[in-house]
Amino acid sequence: MNNFSYNKVTEVAEAVADLTGHTNARFIAGGTNLLDLMKENVAKPDHLTDINKLALAGIEATEDGGLSLGALATNADTAWNELVEQKYPLLSQAILAGASPQLRNMATNGGNLFQRTRCYYFYDTATACNKREPGSGCSAINGINRIHAILGTSEHCIATHPSDMCVALAALNAKVNVTGPYGDRVIEFRDFHRLPGDTPHLDNNVQDGELVTSIDLPPSNFTQHFHYLKVRERQSYAFALVSVAAALELDGNVIKDIRLALGGVAHKPWRDRSCEEAFIGQEATEANFRALAEKILADAKGYGSNTFKIDLAKRAIVRAFSEALKNN
Repeated sequence: MNNFSYNKVTEVAEAVADLTGHTNARFIAGGTNLLDLMKENVAKPDHLTDINKLALAGIEATEDGGLSLGALATNADTAWNELVEQKYPLLSQAILAGASPQLRNMATNGGNLFQRTRCYYFYDTATACNKREPGSGCSAINGINRIHAILGTSEHCIATHPSDMCVALAALNAKVNVTGPYGDRVIEFRDFHRLPGDTPHLDNNVQDGELVTSIDLPPSNFTQHFHYLKVRERQSYAFALVSVAAALELDGNVIKDIRLALGGVAHKPWRDRSCEEAFIGQEATEANFRALAEKILADAKGYGSNTFKIDLAKRAIVRAFSEALKNN
């Protein structure tokens, strides 16, 4: 780990000023991912701005009937929050599928958005990795790639995004509020994370100096028929090979609205609204769920060891929606 300076701030404006006043600086809250990266010399910030004292831990209903999640609310407090459990049970289920109780007690909602890939080569500084060192190559494409992406990949990177929470946020049409040197702005969740393209070292569209202050959820009708399915190597404390956030709004057995987001398959939570829209007005049947799975994975590509994920993801989608139908 490299040497670094450190400052604890108490106001949002102070946090932005402190970060932008230093070169190669990072915000730190729970530190559940950043500290690991620093210990492995993958991340080498020269300065840390501690934001734990900022008043950004609230979880509150919004005027339009939605919910605002403070960036510094912990994953545990969010998952067990009464409003989240009542109005956004899919999100609660997804958060509780991630990490361990100890980590959820420390990890923050804002930090969860910035998790970096768990690609073996990203963490191994002796190997080539375009995400860690742009232009060096991607060792995973012809290497050990069992956990890697099958959608939205490029010749430069096949890493996956590791978050469970973010998969549910994608399905629920969340928005991310940020503030920075040039003021406040709102980022639609579908635009928050990036595909690798030729810049895989850029995980998201947050600009230098910007701080996430909250995550907004719109009013939701997905309080009955929902399911978060996480397929992993072991039952707990493991990242997803494939995860599925599935939600249905039904009129009898006819689909009024449908949401499908996938984790463990791409550089960002994967959602294709056009695939969902094709099934609105259709019956909620296993045959239609299979057709949806085929449609959303039509362009999936395996790289050898991870090719099994294509069929696994299709089966997981059908299972997730079948479980969602059982909820009342």
